[in-house]
Amino acid sequence: MKPTSPAQRHMARVLAEKAAATSIHGEPVQGSAYDLMCAKLITDRQRLKQIQSIKKKIEVKREILPDYNEWVESTLKYGKGAQDTVLVTVLVWYIDTGDYARALEVAHYCMFHNLSLPDQYNRNLATMLLDEIPGEYLAGRFENPAEALATLKAVQLMTVDEDVPDQAMAKLYKALGYAQIGKIGNGDIEFDQLTEDDTSRALEYLRKALDLTDSIGVKKDIERLERRLKQLADAKTQTQAQA
Repeated sequence: MKPTSPAQRHMARVLAEKAAATSIHGEPVQGSAYDLMCAKLITDRQRLKQIQSIKKKIEVKREILPDYNEWVESTLKYGKGAQDTVLVTVLVWYIDTGDYARALEVAHYCMFHNLSLPDQYNRNLATMLLDEIPGEYLAGRFENPAEALATLKAVQLMTVDEDVPDQAMAKLYKALGYAQIGKIGNGDIEFDQLTEDDTSRALEYLRKALDLTDSIGVKKDIERLERRLKQLADAKTQTQAQA
């Protein structure tokens, strides 16, 4: 049940802090507070399972996520890395609802402590992050390319040494390349307006993506970036010759 009064919220926070502080790294979280959160999670997941519309599912997730605030805050502050099905599930929901800043906070904790996703996700945490957050950008769900670039770089730092499928890492590099030049979703950009620095960085990202998997869909944009670099080099040479 969601705490409805200040006193109930305080008690929920106290119990959550105790559970986080006393649970053992690598072992499942213990305590009545965790049992209650797991029960709530089961109820919320059953509710979501009955909904067909993806849009409606996201709306419901936004509605119920505040119910988990005390648990998440307490875990991030006092947790010692115990296995926590509630926390990792809520992490996925933060991504689904576009709360990427909050997702990164939780992801840092989960990656640092090597937490596992529930079995139904059929992948490890690093692969999930590489699939979902770059996928959100490539689907056009980030409104700000600069914010997206910072978020994607944070994901890169968290996953750079992880053993993940090539396709997942390639998706990250593709998203990084497009965010570097402000290309969102299926939209296009004026390549002949790109700076040399943005062009070079984006080209490096897209080449890495292509090197990992030939079917990532970046070949034409690599060619356009290569032409832009040549255009910039020719212009620089002409300017120097005229000096």
